[in-house]
Amino acid sequence: QVQLVESGGGLVQAGGSLRLSCAASGRTFSSFAMGWFRQAPGKEREFVAAISRSSVSTSYTDFVKGRFTVSRDNAKNTVYLQMNSLKPEDTAVYYCAADLAALPKSTPSNYAYWGQGTQVTVSS
Repeated sequence: QVQLVESGGGLVQAGGSLRLSCAASGRTFSSFAMGWFRQAPGKEREFVAAISRSSVSTSYTDFVKGRFTVSRDNAKNTVYLQMNSLKPEDTAVYYCAADLAALPKSTPSNYAYWGQGTQVTVSS
């Protein structure tokens, strides 16, 4: 078992930045690839970014490439999502998730553990 708690969401103007954090407890954090997903009202949950156990491999969906950066600190049991140049269409609840596989994946069903989510609202 692993417990995940996201933080860092909030209200920001378009063009601004936020850094989301996801703190893990329970099983060894470095055993998991970690992913970030988001879900806007009335829409399905979608992949945002993911990072491998040792940070060697990262993956991003096209609409955040060049704006978002995923990173992790295994010593602090935390994964981060740095979000720059935010757009109103980035507004959603952001979730972190943990996958026992070594490499990051983009499919929600691959992830066994999920946080409760943090709201990100970008105003125009």
